[in-house]
Amino acid sequence: MLHKLSVRNFAVISQLEFTPQPGLNVFTGETGAGKSVAISALSFALGARGSISLIKDGQDQLEVCAEFDAQALSPSLHQKYAPGENRLLLMRTLDRKGKSKAFINRRAVPAAALAEIGKELVDFHGQHEHQSLLRPEIQLQLLDQYAGLEDLRRQTATAYQHWRQIQERLQAAQMNEQEKARLLDLYTFQLQEIETTAPQAGEDAELEQKLPQLKHAGRLSELAGQAYQSLYEDECSATALLGRAIRHVREMADLDEHMASLAEKLEQTEVCLSDACAELGAYQSRLQVDPQTLDQLLSRHEKIKRLKLKYGPQLTDVLQKAETLKEQIDNLQNSHLHEEELRHTLQKARTALDNLCETLHTRREQAAQKLAQRLVKEITPLGFQGLVFEIAVEMDPENPSPAGADHVEFLFSPNPGQAPRSLALAASGGELSRVMLGLKTVLAGQVPVMVFDEVDSGVGGRTAALVGEKLHAVAQGRQVLCVTHLACVAACANAFFHIEKTTDGKTTEVSLRALHGEEITRELARMLGAASEKDRTALQHAQEMRRRAQKA
Repeated sequence: MLHKLSVRNFAVISQLEFTPQPGLNVFTGETGAGKSVAISALSFALGARGSISLIKDGQDQLEVCAEFDAQALSPSLHQKYAPGENRLLLMRTLDRKGKSKAFINRRAVPAAALAEIGKELVDFHGQHEHQSLLRPEIQLQLLDQYAGLEDLRRQTATAYQHWRQIQERLQAAQMNEQEKARLLDLYTFQLQEIETTAPQAGEDAELEQKLPQLKHAGRLSELAGQAYQSLYEDECSATALLGRAIRHVREMADLDEHMASLAEKLEQTEVCLSDACAELGAYQSRLQVDPQTLDQLLSRHEKIKRLKLKYGPQLTDVLQKAETLKEQIDNLQNSHLHEEELRHTLQKARTALDNLCETLHTRREQAAQKLAQRLVKEITPLGFQGLVFEIAVEMDPENPSPAGADHVEFLFSPNPGQAPRSLALAASGGELSRVMLGLKTVLAGQVPVMVFDEVDSGVGGRTAALVGEKLHAVAQGRQVLCVTHLACVAACANAFFHIEKTTDGKTTEVSLRALHGEEITRELARMLGAASEKDRTALQHAQEMRRRAQKA
């Protein structure tokens, strides 16, 4: 579970820290108070993309720390990232230069490591994410996730790419001589352009680190010399003055033993000062840069920069482009030798791809029926009567793709006697929200933390109360964080947090605090539209709502 989340300088948040509890944790507050921002901060800590626009105005860097139970990780990830640890501290920072740093238990790691861990620890439902259910590719992805087809999909994508590459090579072999010559000239020119510069992996980052220092070598050397002189060479340098002070204090220590400790401190300072002088001298000696060398480095940096603009964006992309060009040139130069062999290889590649597509289709058909049945079971209690949910899987073997040859469509009918139709045509916003809640419940598996940002969007009345009860049930044995505007959902919480935004006209601050007892009643009354904190009718309604929710 998530033990603590600390956020600093993230969007409108200056400083925020909270400790969620087991079960259902709800976050309430006025619209725009920053509830979703806190959820975004957690997502950022778990490897989501960030931009400098997330840094609070006037600050240089944002920081998010999330502390989890390390035992929730699979044995392989636990051993990889937190061997022997009970807690898992994930930290991520981002500065104004766009540089992001990631840490696991204070140890620097790639941001991808946070994302790898995040997949096992937290399942996110973002605001308006239920709308993504209308997209066929998302429906296919959800079905494959339920069926555990990720590895088979990767194999299919690899087979598809292999088939397409052979197709391209065969097309090159069948190309007319004029077109071959044109492409050969183009590819040869591009390869020579890269090979003439001959960039090395990581060279761009190394140059970008060196050049600022080399450009200012003269001024840096001058300042280092002045600092060295001030510390060591002048008659009134820090070293000389400190030496005099030490002699005086030593004489005092001979007369008063209490001064001996001060003498020792001064002598330690003298050692540190001597080390600093040595470092300054060594630094200055390293700054002797030949102007011709600097010009060469600047020129090389510019050449690599042009290659990245043309073939990048990263230097690794440029190097990969060179390898691709070599292969394309070889295919064109030897096309007449390869054509018959390529036809045979293409047929084998297509057969392998078709077999994988057929396997995917069979597995998807089997999983579709099971997923539809489980989903109906999950969401029928959420205010549906006579619900029908089906998953159609149709194969188009003539048009394979990296994901196979299937078209998947979720079909839905919320009312008895009505034939199921495409989810996009048959479901309202509130119905989509409940379908997504059911899917998340089915697909979450053993993920210990689930996050719902307004999953109750578009629902109200008794249905909203049922959604609250469902969220409370989902939270049994795991931790659920839920942003909500509905009092009947919030009333079901095991832990209650209120987020508030304040401003003095110049700056904006967001605060979060846990609510207890009567504070929860007053907040529920506010969510019910209480005219004031003393609105008895709203308070009584809130008390009754909370009492019923706790008994459910």
